[in-house]
Amino acid sequence: MIQAPEHRDAHVWTADEIVARFGPIPMSRIRTDPPPGMATEEDVIDIEARENRLFELIHGVLVEKDMGYFESVLTVELLTLINSFVRKHNLGMVAGEGGMLTFDVGLIYIPDISFASWERIGTVDVRRRAVPRVIPDLAVEVISRGNTKKEMEDKLDDYFDKGVRLVWYVYPRSEEIHVYVARENPTVLQKSDKLDGLDVLPGFSVDVAAIFNIPQKPNPSP
Repeated sequence: MIQAPEHRDAHVWTADEIVARFGPIPMSRIRTDPPPGMATEEDVIDIEARENRLFELIHGVLVEKDMGYFESVLTVELLTLINSFVRKHNLGMVAGEGGMLTFDVGLIYIPDISFASWERIGTVDVRRRAVPRVIPDLAVEVISRGNTKKEMEDKLDDYFDKGVRLVWYVYPRSEEIHVYVARENPTVLQKSDKLDGLDVLPGFSVDVAAIFNIPQKPNPSP
């Protein structure tokens, strides 16, 4: 993996370096102002405030968050279930696809859904920080067409390297959920299976079919 710059005096990334790091990513997702390799947390915050656009910061490179309409619908379905459970048991906080988190210096990710326990939130006042430094217990990504395999593999590495305990990758087209408790050997769930929170959200359980079987338009009355 390319060791990317984290400071303003670092070099600007070339197109070849970007492809080597992220795979065949649509270049429209890579912000060129500031130049790749030169961006900071302040840029993430300023762009969101001025343009209402979400960018992850990966060692000086701004990568726009990719999310289609159907992916967002699935995110809301699963987010509602998780948040209801977390609120009922007062376990911590759940954020959606706009919840920016600092994982390390020069590393900001925006999971589609994240759950952080009260223990991990600690004394951080999330009301006053646009991008709090909190490592979630659970990170959920609903995979979109613009996401590359390399991008999501490296994100998975970063999640576990920084201390995320459980990761769910949701695949809308194959209707599968890949459950990771470590970097390798995910459990692949189909619509006939149940998704549970393991020791991160003990007691949470939902049919995978309930996530993918979104409400349908009713037939008109005869």
